[in-house]
Amino acid sequence: MSAGVTISFAGSALGDLEEILDYYRGQQAPQAGERIAADVIKDIELLADHPDMGRIVPEFDLQDLRELIRPPLRIVYRREPGKVRIVRIWRSERLMVLP
Repeated sequence: MSAGVTISFAGSALGDLEEILDYYRGQQAPQAGERIAADVIKDIELLADHPDMGRIVPEFDLQDLRELIRPPLRIVYRREPGKVRIVRIWRSERLMVLP
C-alpha cells in the first residue's frame, strides 16, 4: 500500500545540496557531486511511499525527526501526517543542530 506523502525541502536542505555540488566542483570532480546529488534525490523519492523508513535522529530522540544514512551523507527529515519535509543533507559524521 502506498503512503503517497508529499515531499518538500527546507531552504537549509537545498543549501546543503548546493554546498555538496560546490565542494565537488572545487575538487575538480563535478560529475561526482552530480552523481551524489542524484542518488540523494532518489533516496528522498523513496520516502513518498515509505516515509517511516528512516531511523529516529539519535541526537534528538523525537518520533517525527528521522534520517536516512547514505554514506557519506545524512538525509534528515521531519515526518508529519501526509508529508515529509527534508531539513538537512549533511556529512554523516556531523552532529545534527536544528536552526
